[in-house]
Amino acid sequence: MICRNADDVMKIVKERNVSFIQLWFVDVLGILKSFAITPSELEEGLLEGMGFDGSSIEGFARIEESDMIAKPDPTTLQFLPWQGTEKPVCRMFCDILQPDGTPYEGDPRYVLKRVLKRAADMGYIFYIGPELEYFYFENSEAPKIIDKAGYFDTRPLDRGGELRRDTIFALQDMGIQIEYSHHEVAPSQHEIDMRYDECLKMADKTVTLRMVTKEIARQHGYYATFMPKPLFGQNGSGMHTHQSLFKGERNAFYDPQDKYHLSSLAKNYIAGIMKHAREITAVANQWVNSYKRLVPGYEAPVYISWARRNRSALVRVPMYKPGKEKATRIEFRSPDPACNPYLAFAVMLAAGLKGIENNYPLPEPIEEDIYESTPERRKELQIDELPGNLYAAISEVEKSEVVKEALGEHIFNKFIENKKIEWDRYRIHVSEYEIEKYLPIM
Repeated sequence: MICRNADDVMKIVKERNVSFIQLWFVDVLGILKSFAITPSELEEGLLEGMGFDGSSIEGFARIEESDMIAKPDPTTLQFLPWQGTEKPVCRMFCDILQPDGTPYEGDPRYVLKRVLKRAADMGYIFYIGPELEYFYFENSEAPKIIDKAGYFDTRPLDRGGELRRDTIFALQDMGIQIEYSHHEVAPSQHEIDMRYDECLKMADKTVTLRMVTKEIARQHGYYATFMPKPLFGQNGSGMHTHQSLFKGERNAFYDPQDKYHLSSLAKNYIAGIMKHAREITAVANQWVNSYKRLVPGYEAPVYISWARRNRSALVRVPMYKPGKEKATRIEFRSPDPACNPYLAFAVMLAAGLKGIENNYPLPEPIEEDIYESTPERRKELQIDELPGNLYAAISEVEKSEVVKEALGEHIFNKFIENKKIEWDRYRIHVSEYEIEKYLPIM
């Protein structure tokens, strides 16, 4: 459904006899928030926005400055397919504003818009295509798998195929184009890949995909989770993120004369991602659990390098296919699907742009299996690695000017504050491992 402005929204809502309009936005951690209005309030909402108390939203305002305004973006109007057609419900994403109508610096969507404007001022459009992995479990109480299938398995081993199918139908009904879907490596693990799009639209789509996946699973009596590492000894869930910069209709990452078919701009961009990879990890992998996935041996990249065929590298450049110049892109492989996509996409782009602005040099690709390399060999190749836990990641991001500039001081400080609290709570927790390991011998 193409909706260009407020007039289009009003017309569609009236013609389709809409019962409620949900207004969507996310907090600093990327958790979806919403409230609903009736059609009688819609005109005022589109014109002035709808007021709400921001003091209870993570990373938003303090209680003494809690008045916020949610201003719907008319271009994001979509119907929620599972709500039926007799009294349909639709949703719009919102920009969060101050009471005076200025953008609120604590709004993750505004953060991404600001970094995208920086790219636009340099003449570039940022395209992105994330691949989200997730698990189906019997419920949210324990990670009890629903199948023991593996990579690309189908029925009867894959018991989640029907859930995936209904999820994709719902996403398509909401205007989201899907390229691939399949069972992943771990039991009960799945992947849905959206067709690439402009970055802000894709951030909205990523939030939508997570919500729809969970809702369809709930309707089938199951639970879908984007938790990075719910099963010990199995692969975790990643969000490999494909990205490219365009100048108009031309892919600025493509150079037919280069042996890798990469422009110098693309090489600078990759170098920026690699140089600042440790700094942006806390944003792309924001939970204690994220670092249970980022360990060698489970297909998650931990070593900072780039390659074309080598999937142990942090950044992969898919091989060029003749006639597919527009498909030239890089794949950043460390993010997980439980990140805040607005913030994660913003810091990725900021790191890449910093590489372009400062003409960072790109080392040669490393095509050998880095997982099998000795520490001495990695040192010889000058391969650094990502932070090994949330505390180390916080220490890196805390001193990052690139991330601070991208997020803005408000979200930068709120994010670090939240992550330090999470780490402290985790640090003092006595785990089942400790009880089993130490209690019998101490």
